[in-house]
Amino acid sequence: MKPIQEIFSLLEQPRKVVITTHQKPDPDAMGSSLGLYHFLIQKGHQVTVISPTNWASWLNWMPGADRILDYELQRDKSDVILDDADWVFCLDFNIFSRTKNLASKLQQLTCTRLLIDHHQQPDTPNFDYGISNTAKSSTCEMVYDFIVESGNRERVNNEIAECLYAGVMADTGSFRFPAAGASVHRMVADLKDKGLRHTKVHENIYDNFLENRLRFIGHVLMHRMEVYYEYNTALIAISKKDLLRYQVKTGDTEGLVNYPLSIQGIKLAALVIDRDEERKWSFRSKGDFDTNNFARKYFQGGGHYNASGGRSSDSLDKTIQQFIIAMKENASLLQ
Repeated sequence: MKPIQEIFSLLEQPRKVVITTHQKPDPDAMGSSLGLYHFLIQKGHQVTVISPTNWASWLNWMPGADRILDYELQRDKSDVILDDADWVFCLDFNIFSRTKNLASKLQQLTCTRLLIDHHQQPDTPNFDYGISNTAKSSTCEMVYDFIVESGNRERVNNEIAECLYAGVMADTGSFRFPAAGASVHRMVADLKDKGLRHTKVHENIYDNFLENRLRFIGHVLMHRMEVYYEYNTALIAISKKDLLRYQVKTGDTEGLVNYPLSIQGIKLAALVIDRDEERKWSFRSKGDFDTNNFARKYFQGGGHYNASGGRSSDSLDKTIQQFIIAMKENASLLQ
């Protein structure tokens, strides 16, 4: 994989560009994709954003969200566009399996594939150009750097600012995580200087849900959370019945895994959700517990040091038991 800086001089020549991201895109995935989209449109490129799956309805406020193609619903149209593309940007993921049904298509493409991502252990042979930096707070921060370092700071307009701020804010936990370093705050200051209304973005991300989601969270915290004080760990396990009872939609569980970390002494928080085809895991930690290694070792996953995901094809009960075993095996690291 060649450094992405090598394409800076090529940005002046219009191309057919596709931007894609991981399945069930979160604010960083959506924000980085749309932020890059608005930038490349300004540069005269023909750009299409393709999401592997649907996304949370509370992300539809983002400028350009109404132009995104859902690969699961618009596969034929998306395949034609992908086959005709000169460049495909892959944002906020570094291994094709994170794109679900889109993975095989990405693997088959003969066009130039470009990576911008901040997760650990990228599959670099699958990309022609790219940048992978785990020290960055978010892919949105990296897209901002891409725009600025290519000499296009003046092209950061309000649409781009809103999209990029959304991802940075979400991935840093509203700037409380260690990754929210000085460069992040300098970026936000620049976006503010360009007219960003940060309160608008915050309200659209965090104050844009239906009543049943709040009742769902209350039910889960009361009845589905187990705290293992001996291991400084908390686990939330959500069944299919819970999802149906509260009519949970894509995005309704976003951020739920963070709640147990507010309990004094808790070092590891885990969330498992019983989805149709598999059990989906999310892990968050404080301090020096490496969730990336934990997720890779036990749950076919990975991500960041303090925030990772995983999956299991076992039943909900069985995968919970596997977690308890894994927790006990890591007892010394959780003290």
